[in-house]
Amino acid sequence: MSLGVEEPASAEPDRPTAIGGSTRFVPGQSHDRITVVNGKVQLGQRLVDLWRNRDLLVLLTRTELKIKYKQSVLGYAWSMLNPALVLGIYYVIFKVISKTTQPHFAIWLFCGLIAWNLFNASAMSSTTVVVGKAGIIKKVAFPRELLALSTVAVALVLFVIQLVVLVVFLLAFQLAPDWPALSLLPLAVLALIVFSGAVAVFLSAVTVYLRDTQHLAEVFLMAWFWGTPIVYSFGMIEPHLARWHLTWIYLANPIAPIAMSFQRAIYGQTSYTDAAGVHTLLPSWGLGGYALMLSAILIVSIVLFLGALVVFGRLEGNFAEEL
Repeated sequence: MSLGVEEPASAEPDRPTAIGGSTRFVPGQSHDRITVVNGKVQLGQRLVDLWRNRDLLVLLTRTELKIKYKQSVLGYAWSMLNPALVLGIYYVIFKVISKTTQPHFAIWLFCGLIAWNLFNASAMSSTTVVVGKAGIIKKVAFPRELLALSTVAVALVLFVIQLVVLVVFLLAFQLAPDWPALSLLPLAVLALIVFSGAVAVFLSAVTVYLRDTQHLAEVFLMAWFWGTPIVYSFGMIEPHLARWHLTWIYLANPIAPIAMSFQRAIYGQTSYTDAAGVHTLLPSWGLGGYALMLSAILIVSIVLFLGALVVFGRLEGNFAEEL
């Protein structure tokens, strides 16, 4: 029913608003763009939003690194001293004390550990990243998946630092990697990053609703570590598994082929000989076999990552209420 009062026309132009991943113009408003992130955004749009906000990912990563080393005298040097000390301890324990016959066992072990550390740090940090940023989530609209991905980016920076330490020790021990096998590393690192991202995105969303996820993940990751041939070799356990046709169990663990690829490329030896005979360390695949395994892991990781984004989208709608 009209009261005969005419509303004055607004002098402001139309303004585009993005709701549910689409952009529309609202009459009578400025041309500033507003992005509203919610659980109804389709998967394709989520991927586009993540790409468009890649600068925010860099900012979140830099912020986390600054917080990590805030008021630290040595700063990033701690990230080099810690793996260097760990590598030195492994050398003393396994070479001096236990007197293992495997040549340069500490180098072998550290090759697998740097791959595991990237995954483990990403997964553990992701269980607290959304809950810890509750204030930002309630006030600012942005792709919240970036919080989980920032934990992977931080772990990647620390991975590069640990890799530098490993190179220094290789030079100190006058060891050379298997140069042709180094071509496996880019594919191995890419598969590791994508898989870590999938796990991080999934855990970051689930933890908002189930706070025990953080503690469960810590226990599960510890079991996962010992189920991955890093401290011990794949060649040590493979004969027992092959007897029952269960070798696939270890190969179904995505981190296992990735860690073995690092060992194959950097450590370079697939077996060694001592007084007891020949000891097999790694599968006798050619480089093509390793590349095929890593490619399969990458494809599965991409599928898992897309699935994690779908789960995240379904759960993030009530983040503000749960936090």
